[in-house]
Amino acid sequence: MKHHVYNTFGTCSEQIEFDLDDQRRLHNVVFHGGCHGNTQGVSRLVEGMEADEAVSRLEGILCKSKPTSCPDQLARAIKEAVAG
Repeated sequence: MKHHVYNTFGTCSEQIEFDLDDQRRLHNVVFHGGCHGNTQGVSRLVEGMEADEAVSRLEGILCKSKPTSCPDQLARAIKEAVAG
């Protein structure tokens, strides 16, 4: 299992940490900052989910008038981690 840390931009959360196992499944997703209830919910929903599935579900979600969101930032973080 490999641990990843992603510094977010354009959101209330400042950083996302997560693990990817050998089958590219997500584990232990933690948002630092942001709306605690929402980020906790996203973290629990993606637990054990395959990386590409999580990206397809989360990518492009916007927060109010911002060009991104915490879920979108997680999708970007996962894409970056998978790309190496």
